[in-house]
Amino acid sequence: MARKRAHGEGSLRQRPNGIWELTLMVVFQSDGRRKYKSFYAKTQKEVKEKAKAYQSAKAEGLDVDTVYYFSDWADMWFENHKDNIMPTTQESYQYTLRILKANFPRKKLKDIKPIDVETMLKNLRREGRSISCLTQCRGMMYQIMNKAEANDLIRKNPVRFAEKMRYREPVKRKDAFTAEEVSILMERLPEDRIGLSIRLMLGTGMRSQELLALEPRHIEPDGSVIHIEQAINMQKGTATIGVPKSRDSYRNIPVPKSLRYCAVALRETGRKYIWEARKVDQPCNPTYSRDQFRKALEAIPEVRLLTPHSCRHTYVIQMQALGVDLSTIQSIVGHADVSMTQHYLHVQESIRMDAVDRFSKAFPTGHSDPDGPDEPSCKVLKFPNVG
Repeated sequence: MARKRAHGEGSLRQRPNGIWELTLMVVFQSDGRRKYKSFYAKTQKEVKEKAKAYQSAKAEGLDVDTVYYFSDWADMWFENHKDNIMPTTQESYQYTLRILKANFPRKKLKDIKPIDVETMLKNLRREGRSISCLTQCRGMMYQIMNKAEANDLIRKNPVRFAEKMRYREPVKRKDAFTAEEVSILMERLPEDRIGLSIRLMLGTGMRSQELLALEPRHIEPDGSVIHIEQAINMQKGTATIGVPKSRDSYRNIPVPKSLRYCAVALRETGRKYIWEARKVDQPCNPTYSRDQFRKALEAIPEVRLLTPHSCRHTYVIQMQALGVDLSTIQSIVGHADVSMTQHYLHVQESIRMDAVDRFSKAFPTGHSDPDGPDEPSCKVLKFPNVG
């Protein structure tokens, strides 16, 4: 039999199965009837604590009467957040979101505790997920729960209080070509579209997505400067033209004198894009260019088979080895490091040109005299469309 308690404390009773039930009147409905809410626990103390927590949260203005499940709230969060990220990033976000929802399929938002977050990350590690995957899952869940806290749906973000995983795997060092390999590539790469493109990536630090989005208008007629105004984005397996990776990726890259013939030759394509697909006026799919990159390197056994992005790492390392200061290098490659951007503003063009001149002198190709005139000495090369 329910025992009536003091005003506002509801009625308390023990059910036949031994579970304690505490019922509160929470609000008067529009028709004048009372609306009740019941709490259940194994002991009187636990059920009273649940009711007290509910009343306290309600007094703080939290939406405790609407039941939000993690999966539903996560979808709402993503719909509101996706307009702030690039299409390619949206795809990776959706992948991470599926992992999170699979671990909290029908878990109430307010019931997720720090230990639940820790358990999820440990389970993912046991499944063999990468460190990057674990980091992304934790980071996204923090954002999701932080938004719930900001909207008064939960008292505090459980991810904030979850212990961070101590990853034992060593951080992989980014691969880069050695100076000897760069010299071999400059000398032995073919004088075709992929050979000229690899040389340019090695000598400018340009991203492969930026290279594939280049139009002839983005290259100065004498090949001295490449203007980065767009990049390839992948949307559901299709290459599309989008914005560069970050605000600082919009930049004008000075081209070393020894490599300007590459830029000029690529510019004279007669097509909308330097790397154009079989379909006219459509950019090339990165998968195709990666295959061409691999084939070009396989033909030179003295050089390791690295990725196109390794050219970017190579540029930074080799320029550092040549004595170029880091702020100048970052100005050229367009890193989106806010703390370094302040330094970029003070880098003078004469210093930048001196930097790329050092590259020409270190890695000559025989197509131009590093100490001679700026004009490229080469014949115009024509290339067929690519797939």
